[in-house]
Amino acid sequence: MTAELVRGQNHPLSQARLEIRVSGGAPIVAAATLGDEQGRIHGVEWVAHPGTPTLPGLEVSRQAAADHRLAVDLDAMPEAVHRVSVLLALPTGVGGPTRFGAVPTPFVAVTGLDGAEVASYTVTGLEAESAVVALELYRRQGAWKVRAIGQGYAGGLADLFTDQGLAQAHQLAGSINEAVAQGVARSIPAPPSRTDGDRSRQAAAPALGPDQSGPAQQGTSGSTAPQPTSPYGTQTPGQATPPPNSPYGTQSPGMPGQSAPQPSYQAGTGPTDPTQPTAPTSGGPIDYSHPRRQNAAPPPPPPTAPPAQPGQPAQPVAGDATGWSMEERLYNQVWGMFEDLARSTAAYRSAVDFAESRMEKELDQVLSDPRSRIGGQGDAAREAAQAKHAQLVNQARATLDRDLAQLTAEAQVVEPALPPAYARWDNPVWHGYRVPMEIPMALRLGELHLPESAELRIPMLVRLPLERGLWIDSGRSGSLDGSFTDSHDLRRLAMETAVANAARLLAVYPAGEFTVHVIDPAGSGSQALAPLVQTGVLAAPPAVGAAGVADVLGRLTQRVDLVQMALRGGAPDSLPPGFDTSQQLLIVNDFPHGFDDRAVNQLRYLADEGPAVGVHLMMVADREEAAGYGPLLDPLWRALLRLTPVADDHLADPWVGHAWTYEPSLVPPGSQVLQQVLTQVAAARAKHW
Repeated sequence: MTAELVRGQNHPLSQARLEIRVSGGAPIVAAATLGDEQGRIHGVEWVAHPGTPTLPGLEVSRQAAADHRLAVDLDAMPEAVHRVSVLLALPTGVGGPTRFGAVPTPFVAVTGLDGAEVASYTVTGLEAESAVVALELYRRQGAWKVRAIGQGYAGGLADLFTDQGLAQAHQLAGSINEAVAQGVARSIPAPPSRTDGDRSRQAAAPALGPDQSGPAQQGTSGSTAPQPTSPYGTQTPGQATPPPNSPYGTQSPGMPGQSAPQPSYQAGTGPTDPTQPTAPTSGGPIDYSHPRRQNAAPPPPPPTAPPAQPGQPAQPVAGDATGWSMEERLYNQVWGMFEDLARSTAAYRSAVDFAESRMEKELDQVLSDPRSRIGGQGDAAREAAQAKHAQLVNQARATLDRDLAQLTAEAQVVEPALPPAYARWDNPVWHGYRVPMEIPMALRLGELHLPESAELRIPMLVRLPLERGLWIDSGRSGSLDGSFTDSHDLRRLAMETAVANAARLLAVYPAGEFTVHVIDPAGSGSQALAPLVQTGVLAAPPAVGAAGVADVLGRLTQRVDLVQMALRGGAPDSLPPGFDTSQQLLIVNDFPHGFDDRAVNQLRYLADEGPAVGVHLMMVADREEAAGYGPLLDPLWRALLRLTPVADDHLADPWVGHAWTYEPSLVPPGSQVLQQVLTQVAAARAKHW
C-alpha cells in the first residue's frame, strides 16, 4: 500500500534497489546529492546531475524532461553516505519557465523494481522557487527511510548547494545548466504524450526475474503514442491535433497565412459549416466552443487486422494508433515505435549492468575469504558467478529480441504505408507524387537506430512548421568512425544533404507556401545546388560574395521585424500590399566565409526570432572554421538542430537519453526522383503566381 507523504513525514524502506519517478508536467532537471550524517556534501563528486549522471549506487537522467526515473541502490552506497537528496530544478537559459509556480505541481514516487509505489509525495506550495529538495532517503540505525522535504530555493541550484555546505555551489550550478543546455540542443523534441489510450502492443516480460534487483525495466507494453502539440493552444487530454494553420501561430480571420475554415464535428452528427452559427439544442446548454475546434477525442484505429491467436502476438497494422487522419495515426505510430525501442533498450542495458555488478560483488566476496583461495572452492564460486551472469544476460537479450522482432514486423508494414512527407526517397510513393493541397504534420529528416538493433531503423520525424533551424555539420567531427578524412567530400555530402532536405520541404508544402533562399558566398556549392537552380524552385539565384550575403540577410531580417511589429501591434492586416506570407528557408553554405560582424549578428537574430514568424535557417558549416568568434556563436549552434551528412551518434531521445545513430535521408545514386519532384513543384509554383 502506497504511503502518501506530506511535508516532513517519513516512511521505512524495505528494499535496497529502488526507482524514484518524477512527473513534472514541464521539462525539469533531476539531480541527487550524497550527504553525510549532518547532510553535508563533501564535494562536487558527491552530486549526480546531467553532466555526471552516475555515482556509486545512484543514476539520474542525462537531460531535462517532464518525466524522470532515477535508479538507486542503497546497498551500493559508500559507508560515509547517510543521506540521498533528490533535487528538482527548472532549466535556465532554454526559454522555459523560471519558477515552479508557473508549472504543474511536481510529483515524486519511490517505487520497487516491479513498479509498485512504496511512497509518494506531491511537492505543493512552490511559487517563486526555481529549485527544490523534493525528498531524501536517509539511514538511521542501519535502516533506510524516505522523508518528504519540499524545501524550495528562489535562487536556484546555487542557493540549494550553498545551503547543503558545498563550497563550489555556483560553479557546479553553472556546469549543470551548461550540460542541460547541451542536452536540449542534441535532443529530438517529442510531442506531448497522449492520455487517451495506447497503441496495440504485446505485453513484454521483465528483463529480470522477480528475485533480481536493478533499475526498473519497461518493455513495449503500455507505451503511449505521443500527441503533437496543437497550433491552436492547449488541448484537453485525448484531443487530436487539427491540421496546421498559419506560421504565425493562433490567428483570427483575416490574418496572413490563414487557411480555410475547417469543418467542426459534433457528437452524433456530421461535419457542420463553421461559417454558420450552431443552433442550440432545445432544452440543452448553448455550445460556446469555437466552431473550428475539435473537442471530441480522436477515433481509435480501425480493426483492419484479424484478431491474434491465443499466445501469439497481434499482427502489426499500419496506422495502428489514434488520430483524426491516417497521416496523424502514422505519425503517432512512428513516435510510439521510437519510444518503445528506447525503453526496451534501456531495460536491456539496465539488466546487463545489474548482471555485471552482481557478478563483481559475488567475486569480491569469494576473493575476500582466504579459505576460498585454497583448493577448488574459489574456482567453483567463480564459475557459478559467471554462469549466473550469462543466464541473466541471456534472459535480458531474449526479452529484447522478442521486442525487436515485434517492432521490426511493425516497421515492415509501416514504412511502405508512409506518405511522401514521412517516406524515404526510394519509397514508391514518390513516383505518384502530386503537389499537396495541405501542409503535413511532420517531415522526415533521416533515420535513427541503436547498436543493439542496427537493422531496425526509426524514421526521424519533426513537426511542421519547423520550430528550430537545422545545422548540417560539414566538419570532420560529423563522421562517426572517422572514415571521412577528405574535407572536400564531406562538404559535398553536407551540401547534398541540405539540398535533399530543402527539396523535401518544397515538395510537402502547397504551391506558393514555401520559399527557399540560398547564400553561397564562394560558389562552392554550385554542383550540389544544381537541382534547385535548374528546376527554378529558388526565389532567386544563390547569393554570392559579401554584397549578396548582406542583401539576403537584410531582406529577411526586415521581414522578421515587420511581421513581429504587426503581430505585437495586433494589426496583421497592416503588412505591405503583396507581402509574401509563405514560409521562408535560408540555406547558408560555407559559413562564416563572406560574413562580417553585422552579418553574423543578423544570422543569430534569424536563428532566434525567425521560426516564430515563418523564417527558418539551414546552415551548412564546420564549427571549427568559426572558432575565431569564440563563445559568441555558442547560442547559435545550440539554437539549431545538428544533423550530419554521414552516420553519427549525436542525437538523443527525449525519454531515456540514449545516443542514437543518425543517418540522413539522401536520394539514391542515379535516381531521378528529386528532379521529377522539383519539376512538378516548379510547375505548380508557376501556375500559383
